[in-house]
Amino acid sequence: MAEKPDNPSHLEDEPLSQVVSRRITLDDNQESMQLFGDKDKTLNLLRDSFAITLIARGNEIILSGEPIEVSHATQVIEGLRDQLKRGAQEGYLTTGAVQRFIDEAKGGAAPKSPEDDHETILISARKKAIQARTENQQKYVEAIKNNDIVFGMGPAGTGKTYLAMAMAIAALRNGEVERLILTRPAVEAGEKLGFLPGDLQDKVDPYLRPLYDALYDMVEYEKLQKLFQQRVVEVAPLAYMRGRTLSNAFIVLDEAQNTSPEQMKMFLTRMGNGSKIVVTGDGTQIDLPIGKNSGLLEVQKILSKVKGIEFITFNSKDVVRHRLVQNIVEAYTVHDEKKEKTS
Repeated sequence: MAEKPDNPSHLEDEPLSQVVSRRITLDDNQESMQLFGDKDKTLNLLRDSFAITLIARGNEIILSGEPIEVSHATQVIEGLRDQLKRGAQEGYLTTGAVQRFIDEAKGGAAPKSPEDDHETILISARKKAIQARTENQQKYVEAIKNNDIVFGMGPAGTGKTYLAMAMAIAALRNGEVERLILTRPAVEAGEKLGFLPGDLQDKVDPYLRPLYDALYDMVEYEKLQKLFQQRVVEVAPLAYMRGRTLSNAFIVLDEAQNTSPEQMKMFLTRMGNGSKIVVTGDGTQIDLPIGKNSGLLEVQKILSKVKGIEFITFNSKDVVRHRLVQNIVEAYTVHDEKKEKTS
């Protein structure tokens, strides 16, 4: 007969803790990089928030721990994956967004995100929902809806051009305008374009490439080619606007800090009936020759009190690119302020 344990009661009273494992397979390397975050910040936040062991191997995530903890962490991961597929702009998950999913999984009141009240402007060609992500971006979207001329001014990465083009395409799809005209100044046209190969269009295309890139991100390739052929969508340098009247059109002028005051006046007076204009630019990145004034900086002094025209100013908090872009903008702002004080 087997001997009984000296103290069998502790085995009966203390149940063994149950440990489960779950394996999540991601779609590809791009999704892995977007989900894990810079220096695995998303994974580290999950480890700190739940009593789990989390191992990432290639495109797989392995979770181990008590069932409820593994279930909560899995809920967060799947929620973040869904957000990436539905439209985290430029594939970027903020720490705030991750924390919202964690709080929701734990059953707490998830902190309200500014995006929760922002309607989707457009579903892009990549099935990404395009919407305002900051309060200033939402003010910008509302200003475009309610005014015929809007100026979006601020640093790189704040969504000025991207949101303007999304609003333009949405207006075209909704029948509010008949065509889109996207333009920007070719600052070096009189100096360096002649050395580039090809005809005039080939020479100016490098300056317009950012506009084409945004268009192809928002509209399927075949549809966009038809719109180009039908002249419903036009991408052209600012010089092409002279002498024209642009009616029933949504017109976006990008990189407006590189316009002269004369060019800005010429552009704004091209506006015809039924049209809407959005002008974007960054006053800290002027590429004009030294001593030449920027039309963007001058126009705010001239038109700031004109009814129907609104100016929206962005700052580093509105940067929606990689987090380092925001840090770079802030560092340059501090540097410029110090230079002004010492000069």
